[in-house]
Amino acid sequence: MPRAMNNVAAHRRHKKVLNRARGNYAGRGKLYRTAIETVHKGMAYAYRDRKVNKRNFRRLWITRITAAAKINGINYSTLIRGLKKAGVALDRKMLADIAVRDAATFGRLADMAKSA
Repeated sequence: MPRAMNNVAAHRRHKKVLNRARGNYAGRGKLYRTAIETVHKGMAYAYRDRKVNKRNFRRLWITRITAAAKINGINYSTLIRGLKKAGVALDRKMLADIAVRDAATFGRLADMAKSA
């Protein structure tokens, strides 16, 4: 009696990996073994870079807030501490958006931070 190999499941597994590896150069997109390595490495990079992306955006927001704060004659740390004391519950993403789009409102926030 011949050995049962469950080829249907194996083909499905291979197809899943090869579909994820599409677009890669040469054997990385065509051969199963190298495609597995490529897919695993790509998924590791994707996981890592999702975290890095959040980090980069936070840096961007802080840079924008700092620039707007300096225009209003206050530094970043004093602004953040003053807003916390004043009870303003805006996060850095919102503050950066206000700094870019609405300078007058940001100026009022900076004044609140100075007085607090």
